[in-house]
Amino acid sequence: MNNNSKNEIKNIQWFPGHMTKARRIIEADLKLVDAVAELVDARIPISSRNPVIDSIVGNKPRIIILNKSDYADEKVTKQWRDFYKTQGVYAISCDSRSGKNVKSFVPNLKNILGDLIERRRSKGVIGKALRVMVLGIPNVGKSTFINKLAGAKKAKAEDRPGVTRGKQWVTIDKEIELLDMPGILWPKFDDQQTAMKLAFTGAIKDDILDIEGLAFHLSQFLAENYPERLMQRYKLDSISDNLLYDIGKKRGMLVSGGEVDTERAAIMLLDEFRGGKIGKISFEKPL
Repeated sequence: MNNNSKNEIKNIQWFPGHMTKARRIIEADLKLVDAVAELVDARIPISSRNPVIDSIVGNKPRIIILNKSDYADEKVTKQWRDFYKTQGVYAISCDSRSGKNVKSFVPNLKNILGDLIERRRSKGVIGKALRVMVLGIPNVGKSTFINKLAGAKKAKAEDRPGVTRGKQWVTIDKEIELLDMPGILWPKFDDQQTAMKLAFTGAIKDDILDIEGLAFHLSQFLAENYPERLMQRYKLDSISDNLLYDIGKKRGMLVSGGEVDTERAAIMLLDEFRGGKIGKISFEKPL
């Protein structure tokens, strides 16, 4: 592995024109809904959202859903919930794949919209469903969340970025309808650290990245922040400057001549991290 692959991740661009279109689509439909639900990855709540959402949504009631919490550090996720609370924003943590805590969305939503529900009741408006726009960058688990909530496969979901094609209404029950927006919101890559964190979690396709360089950066983060989990998983006696070599050697990933296949070790490290085998990891904490 050359030094450039260790220190650089291929530059990933963000297109303002694409976001202008997304803004128009969202703004046009905001008047149809009573609230907005925004999904983020609990491991990277900053990097897994688009900052323009704040300006688009404005004062519309909002709930933040810290998804994939089964893979995040519980202590850090609690810090995020507390942080959002200080900002006057409702936040829940859940894991849409396992279904853990997904059902808490409905009572929290009704709590947020309590004033609206009371106003309708006082006017004799009965049976009108609460309508919620669901937003999230590609691969944050939006479709899986909606399917778990609805109890059926109503929103198309695949384990790759950008598969939700068109916006659609999904009925949760007689009281709640979700407007599932397509994956039009891309994160803004203010710096390559953002891109790297998205790549760690699989939100960016691996085929446009230097896998060995990416795994190197992941190993360095784990060594600095979760060394005991790294050592336990790979039975390392210590943390060195060449972790991919050490991990590959421990797993017997040798090529002809007895050299360690660090590329194979890199692929395994990323796969095992994304599968939760190294433990619950968070990359970002509240500022």
